[in-house]
Amino acid sequence: MKIFISSDMEGTAGVVDWEQCRPGQHDYEHYRVLLQNEVNAAIDGANAAGGPHEFLVNDSHGRMANLRPELLHGGAAYLSGRHKPLYMMQGLDDSFDAVFFVSYHGSASAGPATLSHTYNPAAIAEVRLNGVLAAESGINSLVATGHGVPVVLVTGDQTTAAELRPFWPDAHAAVVKQSISRFAAESLHPSRAIQLIEQTARDAVATLGQADRKPTARIELPATLTVRLRNPDLAEMATWLERVAPDRDDATVVHLVDDDPVRLYRTFVTLVMLTRGIAE
Repeated sequence: MKIFISSDMEGTAGVVDWEQCRPGQHDYEHYRVLLQNEVNAAIDGANAAGGPHEFLVNDSHGRMANLRPELLHGGAAYLSGRHKPLYMMQGLDDSFDAVFFVSYHGSASAGPATLSHTYNPAAIAEVRLNGVLAAESGINSLVATGHGVPVVLVTGDQTTAAELRPFWPDAHAAVVKQSISRFAAESLHPSRAIQLIEQTARDAVATLGQADRKPTARIELPATLTVRLRNPDLAEMATWLERVAPDRDDATVVHLVDDDPVRLYRTFVTLVMLTRGIAE
């Protein structure tokens, strides 16, 4: 079995501040170890369910070089670096059997959700997928849907788990912290968080072997991403892209529509990159 792991960092137990997940800051080296342990717990749990399996870990946080490749369990391949056409989902194709979202976080407009944002907080205020509020997990699910690979595990806070559910109602969630606000959370002790992730990953992979319980996406095609930008200038710039249309009533909103979910995701990522310069 091949398992694709997209790892962020804000959802790690104990992380509640940007300084904890930004390279060069005093606390970063400590919290990157906690992230590494949670990724390894997901790998160990998967292998405990009929392994060994094959893994690809796409480091998807910040500069996308947060993990120590030699410390990854399971002989996992490691995809790192910032220039990725498919960004957080680079490397996924239809040869994989399952997707894990590890250390994910809530969307820009969700609450409570520690360190909530949606790709670029300076540009994006809210995203909806087919009318449903979508975090990065929901948007990234477009790529999984396009390749027919189920998302079976998400780890993070309670809001992260809830935001994935409309799109993958049967996915397993390891809630390692309860967010109180955008900068406060009650986290499990790291050792307990690891145990929870390992057990949940084991259950998720075991479920794949049960034909009547295999997770299926609830994302109808053609799909629509409705994106609310921080100001009208950003929204106008977004309409320079093909398949991006302005909203008739709100100058800050654009709509992306496509019957190809992977192409829709690529258009969204291009929108994020295009608006990044003016937003900053």
